[in-house]
Amino acid sequence: MSLPKTPSFRVDGRKALVTGAGRGIGRASAVALADAGADVVLAARTGAEVDALADEIRATGGQASGLALDVSDLEATRAAVGEHGPFQILVNNAGTNRPAFLQDITEDDYDLVTNLNVRSVVFLTQTVAKGLQDVGLSGSIINISSQMGHVGGPKRTVYCATKHALEGITKALAWELGPDGIRVNTICPTFIVTPMSKPMLEDKDFHNLVVSSIALGRVGQVEEIMGAVVYLASNASSLVTGAALMVDGGWTAA
Repeated sequence: MSLPKTPSFRVDGRKALVTGAGRGIGRASAVALADAGADVVLAARTGAEVDALADEIRATGGQASGLALDVSDLEATRAAVGEHGPFQILVNNAGTNRPAFLQDITEDDYDLVTNLNVRSVVFLTQTVAKGLQDVGLSGSIINISSQMGHVGGPKRTVYCATKHALEGITKALAWELGPDGIRVNTICPTFIVTPMSKPMLEDKDFHNLVVSSIALGRVGQVEEIMGAVVYLASNASSLVTGAALMVDGGWTAA
């Protein structure tokens, strides 16, 4: 009796687009995919950051190029995907947060967070998916969500709204794009030490509150997201779509 063969975690020959790739989770995601063999396009508003990262990846033998792009500019985004695609892997990582209590939320806060966290994801995914459909390629779309897409928290009203929306978008698109062989999933991290979260986590009281809600008793590091990205991008997860991969240290297990 022959033994089953473990599916490959490699993504050689596939082109990947990672948004918000200059820092934090996006940077780690790009490195992980390059290490696994993908040709990675690193997109961020700050071109110097992604160009420098692309140089580092190429210096270690990987394939990468930087792309200065604001994904909230839909016309520019469509043009960039048309020029550099099609992409068999998309990591929708670009996002932001403006923590505020309900009575302090401004219309500008709402518009900024919602436009980047939801609107840009929908239309970038639309463009990438069409590029795959036009040439008959399968693909994997990975939406960087959050534990806050499954629970709530103070000063997180708008952020939670956008991440809950992202979970719904992912489930709907799993059904819509499944017949084309395009899988859509989310990764839901807990608090990860990044340039965006570091100032908040340096507040001792806030840090202690966060850690008390994590079963493992610590915040996460960007390296702990990298395996999840490679898994969902590769054939190792070929039957996984419409799912939320919790990388939250047990936060949502309570």
